[in-house]
Amino acid sequence: MARRQAAMASSLIAAVLLGACLPAPAAAGVHLSTLTKALAVTASAKSGQVLHAGVDKLTVTWSLNTSEPAGTDAAYKNVKVNLCYAPASQKDRGWRKSNDDLSKDKACQFKLTQQAYAASGGSFEYTVARDIPTGSYYVRAYALDASGTQVGYGQTGADVAFDVAGITGIHTSIKVAAGVFSAFSVAALAFFFVVESRKKNK
Repeated sequence: MARRQAAMASSLIAAVLLGACLPAPAAAGVHLSTLTKALAVTASAKSGQVLHAGVDKLTVTWSLNTSEPAGTDAAYKNVKVNLCYAPASQKDRGWRKSNDDLSKDKACQFKLTQQAYAASGGSFEYTVARDIPTGSYYVRAYALDASGTQVGYGQTGADVAFDVAGITGIHTSIKVAAGVFSAFSVAALAFFFVVESRKKNK
């Protein structure tokens, strides 16, 4: 009996030690559906407007939604603004899909700015980065607390998205240079063909 009790105690101790060594399960992310839509967000780009990456600018403004009760923003410390893929640009692209669990969300990949929260609101002028892919987009802003956790949000309408024309990687100057070299190659080939023909005739 004493041996059995000693064995059980040893097993219990081993289980406790093993549990202490294992990593803690990952905490679930914040869910968008649980956040208050406390921020009013607008963007200068209109529905269907095309912005060119590396060239055009986008002005984003945000403020506390006037429908929110006083004190709603008591915990707000910062505002983070992201560029998000609109539904049309998420279709059949799992790497762009939105998710209610913000730790798994892939739609809002592009951070535009993060600023200290001000009750009077804020704005930011963003030059569309050269690495933004071609697609349809909208803007979302998160209100963050002191720990950096999302506690509120706002966005422009995902159903009235604007477009970005991305850079393909082939610049006009490269195309012109390629055309010039191609023309030169053809002219050189013709010249040598004529010279060889004259040599044969002689």
